Amino acid sequence: MTLNTESPSTSNRDWFFPSQSFNVPRSPARRFSSPYPRTTTSFQNFTSPLAVPRTLRRRISHRHRIQNSAGATTDEIGGKSNDAVLIQSEECPSSGNKTTTSAHKKYTDFVRWRMACVIAMVVVCFTSLLHKNFSLQYQVSDLQDEFSTLNARLRHCNISDSIDIIDSTPEHNISSASLKNTALILSLMMLSLPLVFIKYMEYVSNVRRLLDNTTEELSLNKRLAYRVDVFLSFHPYAKPLTLLIATLLLISLGGLALFGVTDDSIADCLWLSWTYVANSGNHANSEGIGPRLVSVSVSFGGMLIFAMMLGLVSDAISEKFDSLRKGRSEVVEQNHTLILGWSDKLGSLLNQLAIANESLGGGTVVVMAERDKEEMELDIAKMEFDFRGTSVICRSGSPLILADLKKVSVSKARAVVVLAEDGNADQSDARALRTVLSLTGVKEGLRGHIVVELSDLDNEVLVKLVGGDLVETVVAHDVIGRLMIQCARQPGLAQIWEDILGFENCEFYIKKWPQFHGMQFEEVLISFPDAIPCGIKVASSGGKIILNPDDSYLLQEGDEVLVIAEDDDSYAPAPLPMVQGGNLPKNIIIPKTTERILFCGWRRDMEDMILVLDAFLAHGSELWMFNEVCEKEREKKLTDGGLDISRLVNIILVNREGNAVIRRHLESLPLESFGSILILADESVEDSAIQADSRSLATLLLIRDIQGNEMQIRGADLYLCEGEELSFYEVLLRARQRREIVIGYRLANAEKAIINPPAKTERRRWSVKDVFVIIADKE
Repeated sequence: MTLNTESPSTSNRDWFFPSQSFNVPRSPARRFSSPYPRTTTSFQNFTSPLAVPRTLRRRISHRHRIQNSAGATTDEIGGKSNDAVLIQSEECPSSGNKTTTSAHKKYTDFVRWRMACVIAMVVVCFTSLLHKNFSLQYQVSDLQDEFSTLNARLRHCNISDSIDIIDSTPEHNISSASLKNTALILSLMMLSLPLVFIKYMEYVSNVRRLLDNTTEELSLNKRLAYRVDVFLSFHPYAKPLTLLIATLLLISLGGLALFGVTDDSIADCLWLSWTYVANSGNHANSEGIGPRLVSVSVSFGGMLIFAMMLGLVSDAISEKFDSLRKGRSEVVEQNHTLILGWSDKLGSLLNQLAIANESLGGGTVVVMAERDKEEMELDIAKMEFDFRGTSVICRSGSPLILADLKKVSVSKARAVVVLAEDGNADQSDARALRTVLSLTGVKEGLRGHIVVELSDLDNEVLVKLVGGDLVETVVAHDVIGRLMIQCARQPGLAQIWEDILGFENCEFYIKKWPQFHGMQFEEVLISFPDAIPCGIKVASSGGKIILNPDDSYLLQEGDEVLVIAEDDDSYAPAPLPMVQGGNLPKNIIIPKTTERILFCGWRRDMEDMILVLDAFLAHGSELWMFNEVCEKEREKKLTDGGLDISRLVNIILVNREGNAVIRRHLESLPLESFGSILILADESVEDSAIQADSRSLATLLLIRDIQGNEMQIRGADLYLCEGEELSFYEVLLRARQRREIVIGYRLANAEKAIINPPAKTERRRWSVKDVFVIIADKE
C-alpha cells in the first residue's frame, strides 16, 4: 500500500497491516502528548513518519529490514526467478520431515501440558481470590455486628472488661478465617487432583512412546482402565464398595467446601453435605453465592450417586430373578429322587414316582437336564396326571459338571436315575458312562444308589465296571424286547406285567425281616396274608436275588425277602396258618408244538430276540420277518450283531419285504396262520417316539381289520380238578410241587387277572377254565 490517495486499498486493514510497498524510512521516535497526530487524518496531509503510531513504526521498520535482506539475497543468486526457487524446493524435499513431525508432536504435547497446568493454576487462584473477597465481606459484616454489640455492652459493663473482649475477638476471627480458607483450598485441590493425575498419566505415556520410538505400546491410561475393569469384574462387591467410597468422598469434599463458605462447624457442614447428597431439594434454603454454588454441586453429585445406586440395585435384583428363572439356584433337599436327563419316558417315570410317594404324603423329585427351566416346567405342567403331593423341581445344568451336580444336592439324594437320550444308542450310552464317572467323582459321596438306563446291551459291562455295586443298569430296549416275546407266547401276560411293574396295583418290594432267620422258604411263603413272597436277596452272595428258591432254603442273617404287595407298608408277617397242601391231581406235561410267529418291523437288537425265541420254541417253528429291509442287508446286520443263522436249532427264518402300514402288503401275508404277531417300533423311526407309536398303531389297526375279529385268550388248569374247592394258599402249595409260585389268577368270565388276591385262606370252587399266573424257572 502507498500513501497515494488514488490507491483503492485505503481500508483500516491496510492501516494496521501495511503491505510490502509501504516503505517508510526509519527515523528516531519523538514524544508527543497524544499518541495520535493532531493534524487531519487525510492521507494527503500524512507526509511525516512522526505521525505514525509507535506500534506501526515498529512493524514498518521490521518489514523494511525483511525487504532489504530479501533484495540482497536476490542479488547474490544472480537474477533467478521466484518460480525457479519454488520448483527446486518442491523437487528436493527435506530429509528431516519425520524428525520435524516428532519434534512438533513433542512441542504440542508440552504446550498442551503447560496450558492445562496454567488453566488449573488460574482456576485455583481465581477461586481463592473470589473466596477471599467473599470472606472479607463476611468478616466486615461480622465485625460491624460485633462492634454494635460491643457498643451496647459497654454501656452496662466496665471499660477494662470490654477491652479484653475486643482484644480476644479479632484473634479468634482471624484463626477461624484461616482455617476456612484452608478447608476450601483443600477441597478444590482434591477435586482437581483426578484431572491432574489423568493428564500426568497421558503426558508420561506420550513421553515414553516418543523416547522408545514405539507406537504399539499401550498407554498408562488404558492399562489403568484395564486394571479397574478387572477389579470390578473379579470382586463381587467391588461396585458397591466403589459407590460407598465415592459417596464418602463427596460428603467429605462437600463438608469441607461448606465449612469454607459458611460459619458453621465442621460437624454441622458434614451433616449438611449428607443431606444434600441424600435429598437434592435441601439446597433450596441456601443463602449467598458461595453456599449456593457448593450446595448445587453437592446435590448434583448426590443425584449421580443415587442414579448409580439405583442401577446397581436394579441389576442385582434382575440378576437374582434371572438366576431363579433359569434354574441356577441351589436345591436344598434331602432324601429326594434325582433324575438326570430328559426323554419321552420322563412323564411315565414321574407318574409312577408320584404313585409310589402317595403313601408317604408326597415326596420331592428333582429333574436336571440341559434345557431351559421354563421349558421343562411347561412340559411337565402339560402332563395330565395327579402328582399326589409330590413336588417336581427343575434345574438347568449338565450332569457331566460336578458343580451342577452339587447344585442339585446329589450327595443327599435317595436315588439317582440317569435317563438315556433319544437318538444314537452308542452316543447315548457314552454320555451315560461319563455321567456315572461324574457321579462316582463326587467328594461327599453318594447316599443312594444309581439306576442307569442304557440303549445297548453290549455297553452294560462298561457301565458296571465303572460304577461297581453302586450302579444298577436297565437296558430298556432289551427288556422291552424280551417282554414282547413272552407276551406273544402267553396271551394276557402283558396286563400282568403292567400291573406288577407299575405302582398302580401290586409291585415288587424287598425288605429285611429278622424274625425269619433260620426259617425255610416254604414257611415264609405262607407267612404274609397281604403279600406273596417270590424270592430271596442273598446277603452272602453280594445281594444276588434268587427267584423261586427251593423250599428247603434257610434264610440267613442279612437276607431280604422279595414280595409282591400293594405297597411297602401294606404287608407284615403273621403267625403261620394251618394249611394242608395235598397232592396234584395228575402230573401233566404239555409237549411243545411248532409255532409260527410274525415280526412286523426291524429293531437294532433283532439278533437277541431271535436267540431268545430259538431257546423257547419247539423244533421246526417258523419266524417270519416282515419289514422294509432287503434280505441281503438283513443277513449282513444279523451277522454283524453276532448271530450265526446256520446255528439256529429250533426256528426257521422266513423273510418278507414290505411296508407294515400299507394294507395290500399286509394282505399278502397269511395272518390267520400266525399264533403270535409282534409289532415292533421300526429302527427308521426309533428316534421319534410319537412317529414310532403312530406307525405301530396303524399296523395294529390294519391287522385287526384284516383278521376280522379279536384274538381269543384261553388258559388250562394244571393244579386242580373241575369243581374242586380250595383256598388260594392250598393252590399255592400245590404249585410248589412243580417248583412254581402262583401270584394271581384270572377267572374264566373275567377280563383282567387278579394279582396278590385278598382272603387267601378263603375256600372257593374253581373251574378248569380258570387261569393261574405263576412264576417258574421254565415253561
